[in-house]
This record gives sequence, structure tokens and C-alpha cells, in this order.
Amino acid sequence: MSRCLGRILVASLALVAAAAVNAQTVKIGLISTYSGPNAQYGENIERGLKLYMKHNADKLPAGVKVELVVRDDGGPNPDAAKRLAQELIIRDKVHFLAGFVWTPNAMAVAPLITEAKVPTVILNAASSQITTRSPYFARFSFTEWQVSYPLGQWAAKRYKRAYQVVSDYAPGYDAEEAFAKGFTEGGGQVIGKVRVQLASQDFVPFMQRAMDAKPDIVFGFVPAGKLSVQLMKAFSDLGMDKAGIKLIGSGNLTTDEELQGMGDVALGKVTTYHYSVAADRPANKAFQALFVREYGTKVVGNFVTVTAWDAMDAIYAAIRAQGGKVDPDRSMELLRNYRNPNSPRGPISIDPETRDIVQNIYVREVRRVGNQLANVELDVVPNVKDPWKEFNRKK
Repeated sequence: MSRCLGRILVASLALVAAAAVNAQTVKIGLISTYSGPNAQYGENIERGLKLYMKHNADKLPAGVKVELVVRDDGGPNPDAAKRLAQELIIRDKVHFLAGFVWTPNAMAVAPLITEAKVPTVILNAASSQITTRSPYFARFSFTEWQVSYPLGQWAAKRYKRAYQVVSDYAPGYDAEEAFAKGFTEGGGQVIGKVRVQLASQDFVPFMQRAMDAKPDIVFGFVPAGKLSVQLMKAFSDLGMDKAGIKLIGSGNLTTDEELQGMGDVALGKVTTYHYSVAADRPANKAFQALFVREYGTKVVGNFVTVTAWDAMDAIYAAIRAQGGKVDPDRSMELLRNYRNPNSPRGPISIDPETRDIVQNIYVREVRRVGNQLANVELDVVPNVKDPWKEFNRKK
């Protein structure tokens, strides 16, 4: 072997050794719902995370990899969420936690992530109080106050009497209170309300109560997914539209992935939300084109898919800023100051004080676009912070 070749070989081995020393795998523990009637949450969230990872590997420092460690909580089950979080923190030694479809599950892990100092990104759970339970929470989804309070303000300009039908758990209470505050502040009157057990699939008795009260509108809230179809079906079966009653709600009512199965009864329904697949923004068109190339047209890149995409962008930015050697407190500092002016859902940022998302809220109406139903954005309320925290801000 020549001296020159020998020097090249030694130099090459040195580079490989250096890369091995610098190489690091950043682990993200994902606790989400993959089984039961709400399994679509886990699938849609994971698609968003993996889509980002596949197309943005070059945004990581040299030698750094990201690994997802996935766990199924099975649905709203605080005990399971707590156990899974313990396993991920202690055994798998994850650097971040992510997921949390359900508010009770997120609440259950708050003491654990505080003690262990594990930055945790919320990808769906929407009760306002979650981020107050631990300084290691950052929410990238939305709060029910963010979408329901502006809807109450919008409705008060058009209707006088409202009845509320909401699911009986924390986000339902938030939605109920937020809509009522916005509606009554604008001069409207809430003439009745009912809460429906989360496990119930039959909304007919509850919608019948609403119909008997003869309101101008019914404000409906259920978790996004199959329950929205059942609520819409009850509204249609009872002929409430023919009785002159309007149905409105947060975007959970007409989620993009369930919309086509609702049929014409969904036409004209007005909702407020932070995202629509049909949005005409260039960043959204690019995201949807990328999603279709990866997953085809039989599944929908919906609101939780986009949330997962945005959250992974924030995590990658935090990893990049630290050169791949992540420190929990530094990671939280970076997450709480994250900004993206060009998300598929519009400009977003994290409020450094509350660690909650700040984003546009869109007034949408279901219309037929071509041969498909779509949530068409009609108006925008820009840069909305969580109203609950603004109303309850310490003086």
C-alpha cells in the first residue's frame, strides 16, 4: 500500500470514527390511539409525522437520526397513558413525548413529564387547562375555546336563540362554555343544553330535546370522527332542517375525513376551525399534493395530520438548534418560541407565556366543489390565542 493511499485510509477511518461519536438518535415517544372506534386518530397523526420525517431528513444535523417509539393508549384511558409514558421515559429513555388525542390522558402524564423534564407536544387534546398542568407541555393542535368562542360571536350576529348539545367530557364543557360566552356577549340567548355520554352513539333523544325547545340554532360538539356522523344523522332523521333549525359547531362537526359520508345533509353547515383540506393557500396545496403522492387518495391528510407535520417541524428545529444533543429545558425554550409563517394552516406560533398555539381560525361552510363536499373557508379570525387563558389571565 502506498503512503498516500495509507494516509487517505487513515483519514477516512478517522472521519467514520468522528461520525460515530457525533451520531445520535433522538427518540420521540408517541402515545396515540390506534385501536377501538377512534383508531383513525393514531393513523392520521403518524402519517403526518412520518411524512415530515421522510421529506426533511436533510434538516437534521449530520449524523443525527430521529426515531419514533409508538404506543397505543386504546382511547380515553388515563391509567394506560400514564403507564405508557412511564415506560417510554424510564425504559426507552425518550427525549420527547408526543400525541395525546384525549384530554384525560394528557392530564394524567403531567406530573410524570414535570418530574422527568420531558418536553411533550400535544397533537390533539383540546381542553384549555392542559398546558397549565406542566411547564413541559407545548400544544400544537388547538383549544375548543379557540374555535367555539369565535363561533358564538359569529352566530350572535345572525341568530337569537341557541340550544347546545355537547359530549360529556372536558373539551365538551369548554366548547359549551366558550360558545355560550361568545353568543350571549353578542346579545344571543342560550335556551337549553344537554350533555351526551362519550360512549353514546345515539343522539336522537338529545336532538329531540333540542328540537322541542324550538331554537334558531343548535350548537353541536362531539369528538372529531364517527360521532359527528351520528350527530348529523340524528339532525337529518328528525327533520330539524325542515323545521327551520340550523346546526352549527366547531370543525369537529364536519371533519374532512368524514365529510363525504355525511351526504347532502352536511351542505350549508357552518363551522369554525383552524384547518380545512380545501384551503387555497399555496403551502396547503403543496402539503396535500405531497400527502397524496405518499398515501394516495383513499385517506385524508386532515387536521391532526397537519398538526403532526407542524409539531415535527418544531421538534426538528429544536434538534437543529442544539446540534443534535438535546437538553430538555433548552428544547422547551425553543418549542415555546417556535414560529412558522407558512404552515399549511396559515401562520402559526407558540405563545411563550402559555405554550399554546396561536393561529388563524376560519369560518367555513360545507359546499359542493366539483363532485366532492368541502369545508370552504369564508372568513378568517387572525392570530387567535386561547381565549380561556386570556379571560383568566392573572391581573
